[in-house]
Amino acid sequence: MKTLKDILYKVAIDAINGTTDIAINRIHFDSRKIELNDIFVAIRGVVSDGHDFIARAIEQGAVAVVCDELPEEMRSGVTYVQVKDTNAALACMAANFYENPSLKLQLVGITGTNGKTTIASLLYQMFKKAGHKVGLISTVKILVDDKEYKATHTTPDSLTINYYLNEMSLAGVTYCFMEVSSHGIHQKRTEALHFVGGVFTNLSHDHLDYHPTFAEYRDVKKSFFDFLPKTAFVLTNIDDKNGAVMLQNTQALKRSYALKTYADYKALILENQLSGLLLKINDNEVWVKLIGTFNAYNLLAIYGTAVELGMESLEALRLLSELESVSGRFQFIVSAQKITAIVDYAHTPDALENVLNTINDVRTKNEQLITVVGCGGNRDKAKRPIMGGIAAEKSDKTILTSDNPRDEDPQTILTEMEAGVAAHNYKKILVITDRQQAIKTACQLAQPNDIILIAGKGHETYQEIKGVRHDFDDMKIVKETLEQLNK
Repeated sequence: MKTLKDILYKVAIDAINGTTDIAINRIHFDSRKIELNDIFVAIRGVVSDGHDFIARAIEQGAVAVVCDELPEEMRSGVTYVQVKDTNAALACMAANFYENPSLKLQLVGITGTNGKTTIASLLYQMFKKAGHKVGLISTVKILVDDKEYKATHTTPDSLTINYYLNEMSLAGVTYCFMEVSSHGIHQKRTEALHFVGGVFTNLSHDHLDYHPTFAEYRDVKKSFFDFLPKTAFVLTNIDDKNGAVMLQNTQALKRSYALKTYADYKALILENQLSGLLLKINDNEVWVKLIGTFNAYNLLAIYGTAVELGMESLEALRLLSELESVSGRFQFIVSAQKITAIVDYAHTPDALENVLNTINDVRTKNEQLITVVGCGGNRDKAKRPIMGGIAAEKSDKTILTSDNPRDEDPQTILTEMEAGVAAHNYKKILVITDRQQAIKTACQLAQPNDIILIAGKGHETYQEIKGVRHDFDDMKIVKETLEQLNK
């Protein structure tokens, strides 16, 4: 049993009312989970303020409260700890509670707009193939070596992160690869974690529903690298215009990767086919099963990370050639009618353009490219017309449809996407609100050798409408539809 004094080690404290020599059971920031002898940390969230639930937490058995503003009435027998930032305090307390598990393994964080899931997941796959026990914290799932847990956020809260890192440590995991989102950095979820490396993928239009400006979005990403220790490495995509920015204030070892400019890890695309890529990485050629320029960048980041972690370069190349694509990331099937259906998570303008460019680079142009795409509700509205315009410009036919409308009217979202379609492309688009019907229509329109891209949801197996999650799997629906059309 830990004491409050143990758990508060290194927390920036303004004031304490009460004793810290008390035994603590658990830490919670959700008052509904509080039980006897727990600590309640009052977090100011977007929807609610934890300070409003301090009294409820105490009634349920909290013996200590951590807050940035002390309540007017303080009950005897309860210790109140005032801190400058409860998010930062929670991160530090969580690490202390689980005895700093990030120090017991090699933790690498991957951040950027696109590519985080692919890089983290394939690094997990690569190091497993190399014979290591490996952990993964990603948008798709959390893996403690072979044991799988469901993921709810790209970067979970700091209590959840440290819980799983501790589980990894207990399971003998030596490497963990973790997606680091801008939300996670901004909300201090990754504070008090010890990273041995950080990877920057790229930066484009995303999350401007959360960050007021692109500059803030960029600077939040950059802050992850600013606080890496001297013993860590930073691997940045120097082809991205913000790649060098990420290195400006870091103390970590600086490393770069690129396709277009000089870098520590340089690649040249020799062949780009639907069956894979032939790459020349530094001085060696390697055939890989993934396709497209965006995946060449991802694979280069994976290779560079592996080498920086001490893997021999030729072994890294051998393992690179064995990697399989990640669920919902350029995942494709070819039907009996020779129709290729591709499901991809592309939900930003940059990601959508990358995927469409990749398809257009490998196709013969004798076939149609039919794109099914939508935009999420309650999220960055500015990207909607941009994505509508890109889809129509780079496809032969485009079906605008619902993604996860959440609390918004799906028709409003589609109208905003349609507004970005250039006049000369207007005859190429259809608007079908029901996503299942949109996918079925794309399949019905497709002829042998045509390509269907279903973008936006990727690995997700649900569709969120008015706060309710309904079972929905793009790959499953397109597979079943193409099979039915073949009968």
